[in-house]
Amino acid sequence: MERHIPVLLNEVIEALSLKPNANIIDCTLGDGGHSEAILEITGSNGKIMGMDADAESLLRAKRYLYRYGDRVIYVRDNFVNLKKAVEENSFKQVDGVLMDLGWSMPQFFERGRGFSFNPVNSEGEPLDMRFDTNNSTTAADIIKNSNKEELAGIFKKFGEEKFSREIASAIVTARKKNPIETTGQLNEIILDVYRTKLQTEKEVPWVGGLHPATKVYQALRVAVNRELEMLSMSLPQAIEVLAPQGRLAVITFHSLEDRIVKQYFQTLGDKCVVINKKPIIAGEEELKNNPRARSAKLRIIEKK
Repeated sequence: MERHIPVLLNEVIEALSLKPNANIIDCTLGDGGHSEAILEITGSNGKIMGMDADAESLLRAKRYLYRYGDRVIYVRDNFVNLKKAVEENSFKQVDGVLMDLGWSMPQFFERGRGFSFNPVNSEGEPLDMRFDTNNSTTAADIIKNSNKEELAGIFKKFGEEKFSREIASAIVTARKKNPIETTGQLNEIILDVYRTKLQTEKEVPWVGGLHPATKVYQALRVAVNRELEMLSMSLPQAIEVLAPQGRLAVITFHSLEDRIVKQYFQTLGDKCVVINKKPIIAGEEELKNNPRARSAKLRIIEKK
């Protein structure tokens, strides 16, 4: 798998208002694309503390960032423990924090954890979806142990899936016969619901649009990794660790995340200055080279 392309790279560099020798935290290091660009700009004494809960992501990042030596501090942890990581690594005078809430393509296609509804083989992959394999709950666990109302709530709240109740009902019916443990099994259940809707409602619910499984997979991934909860808990920590005039830049990829960031920024009042009232989005040139950037939104705030 090729290296993940960082979204809104130029916009992030501008957003962080980088200065020589700055200390920056990359909360979701991934393949290190944003961090590499930051290190190039901040000079020989600029440093990055790169966090990632996925051990395999850290290994990939080290491969790409090896030439920067001890200018990079690698932390295997979720950014919900941001303040703790800063203290344990004595990473003081934090000039900027970046939170890119997207998932890199290697995480989707190389991990074999069922992140994608379009795996390389028809049987699919185990329904895992854990970002951090130290976590105990998998997507298969949620599908096995949640009742119909709970499943429908997850699909509706975290995925905004319009057929949430129908898909939840179909899952409960199917699991009585066989455990649902792979992406292939889940895909077929979702597709059957959409096919039924096509026949009974005389509509074409996904032609030319999102794959029918997209929102259910998003919802399960968010639920497994408690993504919205983690984000809400992390934002105050980011502001706390920032030095005066330090900036926090957050890239979101769906409306639920963006709403949390926007509303939190609005609560900060006299403590911070919101740099952009409207989110920054990708330009036409970037979208040509990286269509995944289409849903990315960047919000920036500066601590007084």
